Amino acid sequence: MKTPYIFDGDVVISGGGLAGLTLALALHRAGVKTAVVDALPLDTRLADSFDGRASALAYTSWRLLEQVGAARHLDGKAQRIEDILVVDGRPLDGLKPGGPGVDSLHFDRREIHPRDEDEPLGYMVENRHTRQAMAKCAEEAGLTVLAPRRALSMTAHPGHAELLLDDGDAIRARLVVACDGKVSRLREGAGIRTTGRQYGQSAIVLTVEHELPHAGVAYEYFMPGGPFAILPLTGNRSSLVWTEKDAAARAIRGLDAEGFQEALEARFGDFLGAVKPASPVHVYPLGLMLAERFVADRLALAGDAARTIHPIAGQGFNLGIRDAAVLAETIVDALKAGLDPGSQAVLARYERWRKTDSAALALGTDMFNLLFSNDNTALRHVRGLGLSLTNAIPVARRFFMRTAGGETGDLPRLLKGEPLSL
Repeated sequence: MKTPYIFDGDVVISGGGLAGLTLALALHRAGVKTAVVDALPLDTRLADSFDGRASALAYTSWRLLEQVGAARHLDGKAQRIEDILVVDGRPLDGLKPGGPGVDSLHFDRREIHPRDEDEPLGYMVENRHTRQAMAKCAEEAGLTVLAPRRALSMTAHPGHAELLLDDGDAIRARLVVACDGKVSRLREGAGIRTTGRQYGQSAIVLTVEHELPHAGVAYEYFMPGGPFAILPLTGNRSSLVWTEKDAAARAIRGLDAEGFQEALEARFGDFLGAVKPASPVHVYPLGLMLAERFVADRLALAGDAARTIHPIAGQGFNLGIRDAAVLAETIVDALKAGLDPGSQAVLARYERWRKTDSAALALGTDMFNLLFSNDNTALRHVRGLGLSLTNAIPVARRFFMRTAGGETGDLPRLLKGEPLSL
């Protein structure tokens, strides 16, 4: 007799973005029967025009990509981050790093990796390359990917959940994971409320080419309109995350090629020589969103469905990777112990493990953005003093580097570079 379900297994993941595929690969390689449902055809997500962003991958996140097999497909496409320079910049100061009277903070990978000279602070990878690597891994591993299909609704039952798709097909699994973005249909269907706000800021994102090599240094300048990040990519290229108030961002985006080049040169400066755009310009509105709960009956939230934060610390994708590492370990440990991976007790472990870290980072980035995205004289002195003091205290520098690298707290095995299996 034909089963009414097109997939019947342990876990089904709604959303085939970066976080969803990371979790799916981790579970599938561990021996968990897993499927991914996504509204878009896979080749749409792989197009150059789909996502113009690049992501900073913490060194612990890279360890997970190595474990699931994606890192080997990024050979020659990932740029090591050797140093990070944080500068309290202001429009009239220009963006010369280390200039006289400029408050700055320098992070050097050798401070936290003295015995492993090969591990950087992280890697910069264009999202399109990461998606291609994940897709190759999924194909090689034989992961079940159902696309283009949209998950419409979920119904929880004793022992399993049913996921109804837009074409009338249904899926059964013991656990459903919502990785379907910040406007999550499954989160809303489960009645999970969110809290947050819009920042009134937008990120102008593009890739630039520059005349001089960046030497693997990432720069973050705090400007009145928001942070201006210059993040190293392979070759003499960098990814810009240029944050401005919404109206200013729209005006800059609307400039013709000559006007945009002039604005870019004025903001970027010439410390890396001549600079020019090397990609289309994308604009993304910024906001804070945090789900009040990360779990419901037979449902777990991960990635942007659980929270979205300001890009000021470059932690967005890393939070999704940490969700994947923790949830994969929680599910595998439950199955090894003969437990139901969708039970309340198992999901409570995942929520305890991830919610505090997520809330702390969300509120921390919110506070930093409020403190640094202004030109208030009194606040400039306070934050300048804070940067200078932190830069002068090695223990403080190492703490911030390890926190950004995802190496604080109770670290899941995948982020330690250890395999996970049933």
